[in-house]
Amino acid sequence: MGLWTFWSFSLLAFVLMHHFQPKFVAQAELSSAGTNDRLYRLEVTQLEARVTQRSKVSLKVDNRTKVLSAFETETPDAEPNHDKQVEKDAQSGLEAPIGVKTAPNYHRLKIPGKKYSDTYEDNQRRRTATIISEKKIPDPRKRGKRSVDTAHTENVERSTSGQAQLRERFVETVHGGSNSRAEYRRVGEEARGSNPRQSEPHLDTSTFALSGDSAHNQAMVHWSGHNSSVILILTKLYDFNLGAVTESSLWRSSDYGSTYTKLNDKVGSRTVLSYLYVCPTNKQKIMMLSDPEVELAVLISSDEGASFEKHPINFNILSLLFHPAQENWILAYSHDSKLYSSVDFGRKWQLVHDNVMPGRFYWAVMGLDRESDVVHIETRIAKGRAKYVKCRAQQCSEGNRQYLFPGYVDTNSLVVQDEYVFTQVTKSGRASYFVSYMREPFKQMQLPKYCLPKDMHIISTDEKQVFAAVQEWNQNNTYSLYISDSPGVYFTLSLENLRTSRGPAGNLLVDFYKIEGINGMYLANKLVDSHIKSFITYNKGQTWALLPAPATDVAGNNLHCILPFCSLHLHLEMSENPYTSGPITSKKSVPGIIVATGNIGTELSSANLGMFITSDAGNSWRQIFDEEHNVWFLDNGGAMLAVLHAEAPIRNLWISLDEGKKWDRHSFSLAPLYVDGVLMEPESDNHIITFFGHFSHRSEWQLIKIDYKGLFSRRCMDGDYQTWHLHNKRELCVMGEKQIYMKRRPGNRCMLAQDYSRIYSSEPCLCTAYDFECDYGWERQTNGKCSPAFWFNPNGAAKSCSSSQSFLNSTGYRKVLSNNCKEGGTNVYSPRRQGCRPRPPQGLRLSTSQGELSATVGSNVTFTVYLDDGDSLRTSIQLDFGDGIKITYSNLSRTDDGIKHIYRTTGIYRVTASAENSQGSDSSTLFLHITSPVERVYLSAPIVTIRGKEANLTAVVWPSHTRTLTFFWWFDNSSEPIITLEGSISYTFQRRGKNKVTVQVASGSTIMQDSKVITVKEFFRSLLLSFSPALDEHNPDIPEWRDDIGRVVRTALSQVSGVPEEQLLVSLYPGLPSTAELFILPDEHTSSEHKRSSEESLESISNIFVTALNQGLVQFELKADIRIIVYMTQQTLAPLVDSNSIHSGSAMLMLLTVVFVGLAAFFIYKFKRKIPWIHVQTEDSHEKEPEVISTVGQNDNMSKVKLSEFPSPKELMEKELEARSRGGNGRNMERIVTREFPNCTNV
Repeated sequence: MGLWTFWSFSLLAFVLMHHFQPKFVAQAELSSAGTNDRLYRLEVTQLEARVTQRSKVSLKVDNRTKVLSAFETETPDAEPNHDKQVEKDAQSGLEAPIGVKTAPNYHRLKIPGKKYSDTYEDNQRRRTATIISEKKIPDPRKRGKRSVDTAHTENVERSTSGQAQLRERFVETVHGGSNSRAEYRRVGEEARGSNPRQSEPHLDTSTFALSGDSAHNQAMVHWSGHNSSVILILTKLYDFNLGAVTESSLWRSSDYGSTYTKLNDKVGSRTVLSYLYVCPTNKQKIMMLSDPEVELAVLISSDEGASFEKHPINFNILSLLFHPAQENWILAYSHDSKLYSSVDFGRKWQLVHDNVMPGRFYWAVMGLDRESDVVHIETRIAKGRAKYVKCRAQQCSEGNRQYLFPGYVDTNSLVVQDEYVFTQVTKSGRASYFVSYMREPFKQMQLPKYCLPKDMHIISTDEKQVFAAVQEWNQNNTYSLYISDSPGVYFTLSLENLRTSRGPAGNLLVDFYKIEGINGMYLANKLVDSHIKSFITYNKGQTWALLPAPATDVAGNNLHCILPFCSLHLHLEMSENPYTSGPITSKKSVPGIIVATGNIGTELSSANLGMFITSDAGNSWRQIFDEEHNVWFLDNGGAMLAVLHAEAPIRNLWISLDEGKKWDRHSFSLAPLYVDGVLMEPESDNHIITFFGHFSHRSEWQLIKIDYKGLFSRRCMDGDYQTWHLHNKRELCVMGEKQIYMKRRPGNRCMLAQDYSRIYSSEPCLCTAYDFECDYGWERQTNGKCSPAFWFNPNGAAKSCSSSQSFLNSTGYRKVLSNNCKEGGTNVYSPRRQGCRPRPPQGLRLSTSQGELSATVGSNVTFTVYLDDGDSLRTSIQLDFGDGIKITYSNLSRTDDGIKHIYRTTGIYRVTASAENSQGSDSSTLFLHITSPVERVYLSAPIVTIRGKEANLTAVVWPSHTRTLTFFWWFDNSSEPIITLEGSISYTFQRRGKNKVTVQVASGSTIMQDSKVITVKEFFRSLLLSFSPALDEHNPDIPEWRDDIGRVVRTALSQVSGVPEEQLLVSLYPGLPSTAELFILPDEHTSSEHKRSSEESLESISNIFVTALNQGLVQFELKADIRIIVYMTQQTLAPLVDSNSIHSGSAMLMLLTVVFVGLAAFFIYKFKRKIPWIHVQTEDSHEKEPEVISTVGQNDNMSKVKLSEFPSPKELMEKELEARSRGGNGRNMERIVTREFPNCTNV
């Protein structure tokens, strides 16, 4: 029997007993037999015991799904509860598998302090687990832990081995799965006393009671699984006052659970056992832990528990991780954060590493790591900082360790999954995410430019592709689904506003589910206009559609539910326990069949829930029950088992052989049983199910063996199968091919062969637009086509090739991974091959490997050089370290591992990287401080100034400092900086053109820098611009966004007026509402003799722009359905040097107003140093402090500054006129600023 039964069966009683008193502790160990089989123990103190899991990505835990007890139903005589309400929000417990591979326990791509889901594989991945179960009190309404001291006074019907072996006959067939109480009672009474005939479908049952363990309140059950008849049961007495196990018993069955033998003498009569683990690659190997309060030891068996040997250990095991291939190799994590390894199945242990983060250790992935004993580890270095370490399990001394990521990573961020290694680095409050594909060097993950993620979680890495849930800068309670290319670097948006929530431990729960057995098919719950709705995709997230509701309900009444106003909505949760089905079930062996809990209406609800099934992969649905049930697939998917989800004890179950059209009820127990769990192996050939529970809180543990082979009359033959066509709303081409599946004819009572082929035939289709997703930087428009995003330049993408090669240039589309469509003769979607032509190097960037601008003396500094565009293979790189040492490389590829250098003396070093080829050159410079770190700084400077006149530059530090700062000002190619202790400086630019200014701020051991490019002209004109309110809703208020919008506005202005873009500059100001300034520059080819005519030309151009802006002719498209109109807020006049001042009437009026405000203010403004681009006005006698606003997510309803509310000249916001007057700008004094400066916080 497959690996589902590898899970040691355990039962979290507190989960089952959320209505009971008292509430209990739950403990669990989980392991995955996939690549990384980590076994954890969860110890939950007395808390609310209602657990379910939600989401495919991480599991949801809510009030209605009770782990291991999801099958209790009322007794046949109980009254139906039609008023049952279900809560969906309370969540608790572990994360579990969701139909897609998820990252390991505690794993998320470490967005600060959160974790991924636990270590799990796909549903088809087999797992071994032990989950402790505690007994439940059969109170009339509630059940709780069985009292240890209570005498056995209650008479309970139970049979021991061989006492009760009875056959329950088929008693009733219910079309549609009716749940009528009268029918239940009548059928139950008729069933008693019936003698089945061999030709009728029947179940064979036997019950065994674990005599002598009635005081034990916890139990763990393990079935070895495939082709094994051995079942192990560990029962324990857990003392909640002491918080320890005080007694234990180990039972073993070798006949599928018909009889059990007590093994206490074999393990030692005084030995108290606490946990049981099973090797996922060899189920015969068992490891048990003794209770650490009594002794530290492991008990090992190599014959499925027939014999044990005890070995003492010197550490307390918290979790285990078995090797995916080597059955004797184990990693053990201790309570003191140390990692140990064993290569002889726990007989001897060796320390691997200390200070290991919990859950952040991984065995080698076979086929990717060179040595099979490699371990990937995240080790804590300091608070919030960690290192990624790779070493061999038995050879992990300092000299044998590899540090594959250059620099520190965030704690709890390392994830090793399939072909990928993920990690995260946070600097200046913004996180960057990195990925290594196929163990290659790390690359930064590229999300759309203005996604600006606040949080990221890896959902799946199936099929060499990454699914990630990303919380964007403007999202709070929802996430967006992004899908990557194969290397996991470039991501595109698939679905916005996925429903999410947080579990009690802070784990993310995302409503996203992969349908097993059909490629590219997923379900998701999305927030739409404050309503949660369920959507389905057949092409891996390219298009999503609502689910059609059934035509009738379970009673045959018409529902009249019409799309899109009404649809079917499903709960996409999965139980954290492998022995409960959860609200949704699909299986690879039965493609196209999905069973789920849900409701019909306008949105997802927790009320009026029913069970729904589809047999054609979601194209049509039927209702099978009007109450919640747990449903499992039996007989390799050919049959289904359903049990009512209720709190009362049960004695009946339902079985369907025709895809849920008819359900047959069978009794499996003479007395109603409180079911703690169901143990089965759906892919086995023995057709055995084990129900595990108790009749009352005073009874002994009961194990009921059910053999359902009597439901079938023979094995299936060729004539017992039929075919069905996979389709999407009658479109036969799904994921690029026409697929025909084979399944058993509904109603045939034959057993399916375990290895019969599900896919009958497959034929590729011609490719269409929806076989492709939009490439990185492109967005899907309403007409279905992909077009470049406003921030993306499709012609500026970096291409690395030599002059004799060619490259594939994107058309805006990339083929969906695992899509099998066939391209036609002329394909407009696939990349087009273009010849490479020599290009000069552009976008050369120089940085240190850790992004630091400081280092300690004698440390090894690693420099990295990046080239955005150019012929990198034929471009030489020279690096001048600034201390007299230079180094040259023949091409950029030789610098992939970084350039290392050691500085022997303290100081500030100008490090320059130069790139040169036959077409041109480029350079990049950084200033490295040795032993003098620095904080981040924002340089406020005019983008245009007058030659020969002073310009004011200001450095603002985030956050504000109470200690003295040192400011280093670098102008152009100066070899020495100007050093000040104040954050502002006046400087006169003598060279016309573009001048680069860099400021560095040093405080203690911290250094940060900012740079601005200032255009120097003899004269210019400017206009103040404003925008449609819609722009504010998409303004993240970061410099990159302002630069891109400025570029788009400049292009729009040039197109309207015909003025070359070289004569225009547009600068957006920080804050909201969004405002900008347009600078109109003179033609560079104008000589000094024609200055007067050039001044008149600027005046004419200014008038043209005023007319165009006032008429709303200047527009640009922000998104597919959002157009932004640019307006003129106020015209301003820059001085025309050595010419008569030209003042408009409004400008003169403003000037006179300021003069009349007060002579005192005039003197202050006249003689005080000013900060450019921050404009203030004369104010009242009482000063008002300037407001500060967040740089991201600012208030849209910001009021304008009034004349009486202008801030003091001592503050950052000052008047632009006086700032420019010191530089000869002579700007109108009366310009009122309606924006505010960003608050001084870490960015």
